[in-house]
Amino acid sequence: MKEVLRKYGILLLMMLVTATAGAQDIGQADKKFAVSGVVTDQRGRRLPYVNVSVSGERVSTVTNEEGFFTIKSSHRIGVLDLTHVGYQSLHYEIPDNLQGNLVIKMKPNTVVLSDVVVKSGDAKRIFYEALDKIVDNYPQHPEMMKCFYRECVQKRSRYINIAEAVANLYKPSYKSHIDLGRVSIEKGRRLVSPKTSDTLGVKILGGPNTPIYLDFVKNKDFVLDPEDLTHYEFSMEDPVMTDGRLQFVIRITPIYSSPWALYEGVFHIDQETLAFTRGELSLDMRDKDKATQRMLVKKPAGVRFKPREMSVTVSYTTQDNRMRINYVRTLFRFNCDWKKRLFSTSFTAMSELVITDWTDQDVKPIRGRDSFYQRDAFFDKVDYFDDPNFWADYNIIEPTESLENAIGKLRKKY
Repeated sequence: MKEVLRKYGILLLMMLVTATAGAQDIGQADKKFAVSGVVTDQRGRRLPYVNVSVSGERVSTVTNEEGFFTIKSSHRIGVLDLTHVGYQSLHYEIPDNLQGNLVIKMKPNTVVLSDVVVKSGDAKRIFYEALDKIVDNYPQHPEMMKCFYRECVQKRSRYINIAEAVANLYKPSYKSHIDLGRVSIEKGRRLVSPKTSDTLGVKILGGPNTPIYLDFVKNKDFVLDPEDLTHYEFSMEDPVMTDGRLQFVIRITPIYSSPWALYEGVFHIDQETLAFTRGELSLDMRDKDKATQRMLVKKPAGVRFKPREMSVTVSYTTQDNRMRINYVRTLFRFNCDWKKRLFSTSFTAMSELVITDWTDQDVKPIRGRDSFYQRDAFFDKVDYFDDPNFWADYNIIEPTESLENAIGKLRKKY
């Protein structure tokens, strides 16, 4: 990890304070059909981040934090496939007389522990065996993926920056070098607070290239570097079911001092194939200086940056007997203030990216001049917007109610 992560640190432009710190036919030429709904558990509690795909097609999205989704296809949608950690996979047939939004309930999975062979000390062995199986479990040929990316910044509870885009991701084989991966922005938009006190630029790790550099299976420098792994203790937690398959859950915990900040969290590993299917990691915040070095890329002189939290979730899905990255979410919490100021201001920065479509046919690399580079600020690559049908042709992560309200308030400023 060391300096290599800083080399790969794509910049997420943060706009911060300076002083105080469904009908199916949607009538489109390309994707003509859409289905919307909410996913809940059996008690009616809404489920966030459920993977929703059109059965038989390479089209997918995820539910938002409120369990809501919209998915679009060039064909009439008859069946949806839903998967979620800890829940039974669902093959949901859409009624022919559908009017309004769907309400889909998922049932929790029950794991019979006696069916799982877990021996003392097995966690580390299983983890390293999974590392050796990466070549067998992930694509061996390049693929082109369509993505939806969103980043938001809040000052306390108020949104001050919202930017999102549809991007194309060239994903080389898992045997090739990470630097061959490329991202291009196809369409994007942004809103920013017009207040002059919300215009200080601070740059931290993140951006549309997250599926390249936070893909921990391919980019071992992120967290699976052999030198880094010697600093961790491995322990087995209770297994879970995902997509009808049993998952080992292995926790890593830093036990040795390191020159750089380490992570703690869990990895899900398919019991049968030993493929990594999910990672939920949080940066160790016990040493604030090391945490700052990991999170912060650049800040204006005179501003103090105080890290509070950095968490990363990366999930993979099974398609055509291969695991593919399908969702990345990052969350940053920190305080900023000017030196000699009595109080600091809290900020939250969130980004999420979902793979909405992919192909492995006639794939060609994205040209360098079309690529989104690490020196580029995403905020500068998209335009201001005021079009309610901006995403009509694309699959996206639906905004939550609070985000919709924030978009409405910021749009009124223009």
